[in-house]
Amino acid sequence: MKHILRSQQFDRPNLERLFAEVGVIAKMLDTQEGRFNLRSMLTGRIMCTLFYEPSTRTRVSFETAAHRLGMDVITTENAAEFSSAAKGETLEDSIRVIAGYGIDAIVLRHKEDGASDRAAGIIDRLGLATHVLNAGDGRGQHPTQALLDLYTIWDEMHHRIDGLTVVIGGDLANGRTVRSLAYMLSRFETKIIFVSPPELAIGDDIKEHLREHGIEFREESSVAAALPEADIVYWTRVQRERMVDPALRARNFSEYRIDGETLKLLKQDAAILSPAGGALAARLMHPLPRIDEIAKEVDDDPRAAYFRQAANGLYVRSALLLRLFNQVIPV
Repeated sequence: MKHILRSQQFDRPNLERLFAEVGVIAKMLDTQEGRFNLRSMLTGRIMCTLFYEPSTRTRVSFETAAHRLGMDVITTENAAEFSSAAKGETLEDSIRVIAGYGIDAIVLRHKEDGASDRAAGIIDRLGLATHVLNAGDGRGQHPTQALLDLYTIWDEMHHRIDGLTVVIGGDLANGRTVRSLAYMLSRFETKIIFVSPPELAIGDDIKEHLREHGIEFREESSVAAALPEADIVYWTRVQRERMVDPALRARNFSEYRIDGETLKLLKQDAAILSPAGGALAARLMHPLPRIDEIAKEVDDDPRAAYFRQAANGLYVRSALLLRLFNQVIPV
């Protein structure tokens, strides 16, 4: 695997192997000896984080992962304004120049769908060794986020994904994280319930993909109709910055807010059993940033997993960087 561009690159055996690698890396980062051993694995490599859109967790977790693995990091957190893009330089020209400096990996976030594919295409046509990692491209995909989301589900549910009912709610039309996660979930025997207003429904291409892979799904506009069935609730913010219609952008979506009362809809005991025999409660996840679609009063509920989810980004992205450079983690 030279580049990480989309969720469809990962099949089930690949994902299960990755989960095992991530677990080992998480344990190594918890000890001084483990951190020392990881520090030497990618010494001499250089990673560039090239972000044309704002980011906190993705950029910082990638850069932290790189430092933990011994890489040097070059970063631009607002390339749209503070790079030659502000002068009109094309993405293709920027990538060609940056890769030409001997950069080993470019982590790219861009406002345009397919930007990472374009970047990888330039590098491959030039025969350069640089790896491209898609850190989010417009409404397209965000595969590394989906990988950490899927790992979080696996970890929270005691190493099980098959048989789960996953409710994915919020802005499904503009959310690249939900698109990438839906592709990932199709590798397992899951049931998906999409919850959104009709104007923000999941795309037809995702629904067709799920049908092709035999994944049971349905669409709901009511939060109350979906949450009681959930083992996993994956909630997202309304992405007003991507909306073209001013009326839709100004609309109040408070009926899609999860607070203490809404949380009562989640079952305390999920349908699956833990290895110890006790029932597992449902989990509430969110890719963050959270605006007001999940009330802060929910944070202290043990079912709220979104901060644990964010922490997993460091481990997952560390594992991905090691994979790109063929550094094997024994599991």
